[in-house]
Amino acid sequence: QVQLVESGGGSVQAGGSLRLSCAGSGYAYGSYCHGWFRQAPGKGREGVAAIETDGTTTYAESAKGRFTISQDHAGNTVYLQINNLKPEDTAMYSCAAEPVLYGANRCAAVFFGADFEYWGQGTQVTVSS
Repeated sequence: QVQLVESGGGSVQAGGSLRLSCAGSGYAYGSYCHGWFRQAPGKGREGVAAIETDGTTTYAESAKGRFTISQDHAGNTVYLQINNLKPEDTAMYSCAAEPVLYGANRCAAVFFGADFEYWGQGTQVTVSS
């Protein structure tokens, strides 16, 4: 059973930066796709970015430029760097994980379909103007 714990959220002023972390445990052997999603009050969940064990990344169009997804060497901790934060970035940010077949390039499809089996509880990001 994969467990995901997010951290790194907080209250920041517009223009600042944050690095969110998603620490995973309980992985079975194999490749995983990890995604970051966010949900603002009163809005639906929105995909931000995804990364596969082999380092391949996928970004939502709206996330290109200010958001960077990365992972540690073991692939058990996934990061989301957010620069030049804006008030509209205020949301609960959650990470997710899905086992994928290595080399099958399935992470993008999993991400855009939000088809993840494992989800974390989220970390709140609040940006003030």
